[in-house]
Parts: sequence; structure tokens; C-alpha cells
Amino acid sequence: MPASARLARLRPGLAGRLDPQLLRVLAAIAAGVIGALAVWVFHQALEQAEQWLYGHTDGLVAAARGLPAWQRVVTPMLGGLAAGVLLWLWNRSRATPARHAGDYIEAVTVGDGRLDLRGGLGKALACFLVVIAGGAVGREGAMVLLAALACSFIGARVRHLIDLRLTVACGVAAGFAAAYHAPLASSLFIAEVLLGSLALAAIGPVILAAVTSALVTHALAGDATLYQVAASTPLDATGLALVALAGVVAGVLGPLFLLWLDRSKAVFARLNWPLPLTLAAGGLVVGLVSVLRPEAWGNGYSAVQAMLLAPATWQVVMLILLCKLIAVAGSIGSGAPGGVFTPTLLVGAAFGQLLAIVTAPLAPGAGQLFTISGMGVFLAATTHAPVMSALMVLEMTGQVQLLLALLPACVIAAGISRRLRAASVYAGH
Repeated sequence: MPASARLARLRPGLAGRLDPQLLRVLAAIAAGVIGALAVWVFHQALEQAEQWLYGHTDGLVAAARGLPAWQRVVTPMLGGLAAGVLLWLWNRSRATPARHAGDYIEAVTVGDGRLDLRGGLGKALACFLVVIAGGAVGREGAMVLLAALACSFIGARVRHLIDLRLTVACGVAAGFAAAYHAPLASSLFIAEVLLGSLALAAIGPVILAAVTSALVTHALAGDATLYQVAASTPLDATGLALVALAGVVAGVLGPLFLLWLDRSKAVFARLNWPLPLTLAAGGLVVGLVSVLRPEAWGNGYSAVQAMLLAPATWQVVMLILLCKLIAVAGSIGSGAPGGVFTPTLLVGAAFGQLLAIVTAPLAPGAGQLFTISGMGVFLAATTHAPVMSALMVLEMTGQVQLLLALLPACVIAAGISRRLRAASVYAGH
């Protein structure tokens, strides 16, 4: 009898002899380590590619700023074309298209935890090509996908010992925590977005996986918040009221942003072009608007960091916002693989800065407060996950003292948004 067959026969008996709670703990810790390593490897690969292509690792906005206009236009287009060709070749002999494979949300909510490894890797590699060429998508989506794929692949080999769906959920939380340096928000992402189909007892292993991932990430990359923030202005009653007002406005604007993305997808769908040409067209849109503002390139991280450290004039912020909205519509609408999470943070940060400028007579010097609040309430309005949104933004910026102001505003934003549009950014999952 082959060794694999003998092991398969032994697993049920072994599972019966081991404490199920201990198995969940061990699986959660393993998922945390695996998820952190998957994110770190992807991040290192991006840095090496950025160094090779642009001669530095200062970020894609700096790379765009250092290129002549024609290269700013052509580079995202070529990245989209390369990703489209890769996905087209990957899909030729497959029943499941690679750009729709590796859906970890579906695997956890309605599936059995098993992911299409080959299709998911194709999607992650295509995302890598889009991201490194300046596409306006989040690299974090591919990072979380790789963490989930690794946990699914390894967990499937010992699925008689562990709950595979829970293990993949832990992998998602671990990838999220490593990508955003936000372990608490990562756990709540699982609780608010995915936990509907899991037992409430699953939250313990998920938190353990997220914290383990954060510790491994700290050991690999050092201890630092994702965004560096100057000292914040103390909140008064006026500031609290204005943050709540930001939640109201974001609750209306969030559904409009999602509608904008839906319309962009419909426009590209009507073109009915081959996938490589469609993704190239999306990249061309990014390239064209980047001639006006280099912040159109990339996921928006550099632009958010700049807004937090040095507020710009309303004209500059408005132009960045408009260019980013068009760029995100080009990338997401064309079907480019990648996340919309981080670009949404930039839209929220720009919204917060504009609100700070308008309300400056009432709350002078509160620009940073509104930038942070704008990120949180806009994220809540698009994800319908207010607690996760508030904690995530505060963990990323280290401004946990703003929780009592931001959390109610996020609840308001999510509540209004849900009334105007039942579907969140995760609609269909």
C-alpha cells in the first residue's frame, strides 16, 4: 500500500486522539506564520522589480514622477497588456478563468475552503504585473490571496485533522494583518465580512492567526505603523460633531463611488474586446491621467502618506482625487486583478482633506484628523463593516485615541450607505 494511502487511513484515527481545540490553535498559529511569509515574499518581489525597472524603491508615484510623459502613459498600458496575455494563456486550457479563480471569500463563505491553486497563482502573478507597471489597484489583494492559497494548499493535505474553511479564514486574516499592519482589524474583517457562515467560536483562532502574523511581520520588517503621522490635534466637541458629519457625507458618497465602479465595468464590458486589449485599455486610462498627476499610478499609499504629513491646497487635492477616480475606474473596470481596498483609502483621505478645508473656520488645524477620519468613514461606507474600518485606520496610523470619535462616524456612514445601496464592495461573494 502506498505511503500516502496509509497516511490517509491513519488520519481519522489520529484526529480522534487529538484535542480539537489544540488542533485549531496549532492550525491558527501555522496559518499566521504562513500568511506573513507569503505577504513578505510578495512584497520583496515587488521591491526587487521596482529597483530593476525604476532604479529605486521609493514607490510608484515617485517612479511616475521621474519618467517622461510618454513613459507614464505607456508603462501601465504595457503592464495591463502583459497581465491580459498571461491570463489569456493561463485560461486557454482551464474551465475556471484565472482572474476569477482563487476567490477566498467564496471559499470561506460558501465553499469548503479549497482554492484553485493554479488559477489563484495566475491571478496573483497577473496582479504583480499590473501593480509594478503602475496600475491603480491594490497590491494587498494579491498578498491576501497568496496567504489564503498557501493555507488552502497545505491545509488540504491534513484536512482530516483540521477544519479547512477555518484554516483558510485564518490565512486571510494573517495576510490582511501582514499587509496592513492591523491585526485587530484583520480579525474583524473576518468577523464582519466572512463570519456569517462560520461558528462564532472561529473568531478565537482567527485572532490568534492575525496576531501571529503581525509578530512574524514585525520580526521580518520591523515595528512600524503603515502610515507615519505627525502629532494629532486634541478633539473638542466641535471636532466630534464634524467627524460625525463626515460619516453622514461619506454614507452618501460611498454608494456613488461603488456605482462609478459598476458603470466603468459596464463600459468595458460593452467593448467586448479580448482580455489583453481590455486590460491594456484600462492601463492606458491610468497612464493618460497620470500625465496630470503622478498619484494616479499605484494603489494610493504614497499619496495618502503625503496628505497625512503635508496637507495640500484644495486645488491639488481635488485634482488628485479626480485623477485617481478615473484611474481606479480604468483599472478595476477593465477587470485588472488587484484590490480596491487601498485605493478606497486614498479616495477617503482626499475627501477628508477637502472637508477639513471647508470646515477650517470651525476646526482650525484639524486637517490630519479629518484625513484619518475620511479614510475610516469612506471605507465603512463601501465595505459596510464599520468596526473593522475604524480599527483598521487607527491601527494603520497609530492614532488609537481617536476611536471614540471615529467609531460612531463609521457606524453612521455604514448605516446610511446600506440604506442607499444594499450591496457592499464585496457584492457577489
